[in-house]
Amino acid sequence: MNADPHEIQKFSELAHRWWDPTSEFRPLHEINPLRLEWINARAPLFGKKVIDIGCGGGILAESMAKKGADVTGIDLSEKALKVADLHSLESEVQVRYKHVSAEDMAAQEAGQFDVVTCMEMLEHVPDPASIVRAAATLVKPGGKVFFSTLNRNPKSWLFAVVGAEYLLRMLPKGTHDYAKFITPAELSQFAREAGLTVDGLKGLGYNPLTKIYALNQDTDVNYMVACSRPL
Repeated sequence: MNADPHEIQKFSELAHRWWDPTSEFRPLHEINPLRLEWINARAPLFGKKVIDIGCGGGILAESMAKKGADVTGIDLSEKALKVADLHSLESEVQVRYKHVSAEDMAAQEAGQFDVVTCMEMLEHVPDPASIVRAAATLVKPGGKVFFSTLNRNPKSWLFAVVGAEYLLRMLPKGTHDYAKFITPAELSQFAREAGLTVDGLKGLGYNPLTKIYALNQDTDVNYMVACSRPL
């Protein structure tokens, strides 16, 4: 299975805090509206069949469902999925959650989704290219695929590891392994090799003075990639 047991355990231990906007997951809560609107502008979600790979506690999955999408969220952390299920019941926002890998889901439901999302996950798995291939298999011809991850360069190490984990303490120490960061060129190559067309990249920046996130053209640290599967 394309998963690191240590990574699954790490996020499972924090799962009960997933929906606390003041917890270790505060950055996810704060960037979610930006990611959601960027996705929705390129693939209007209303009425679409969507799958969120590595959904965790369901922050993005629920927000896409609120936009009128038929959403399935998949993850390999059973504790995170239980939290996601419970929150879905409390919020009355319907999302289907499944404990299954992206590769197994692709084998079961190839070409069944209008939109595939995979946010902040690729840098946590042993073989990110395999996840990209699974996403490309899951999406319908003409559908859209969205990824977000961390670039690999000295600036990203300084901001995402030293800054976020040690100086600002926005994330728990050890959240990220710099060696697993992925450059936009590498991710674009994974996408093309999987049969996807890369439509665009977007940076996501954080101002430590104002404590505000914003979308920009700087892909040096956090970035998102929009892809499509040709008809």
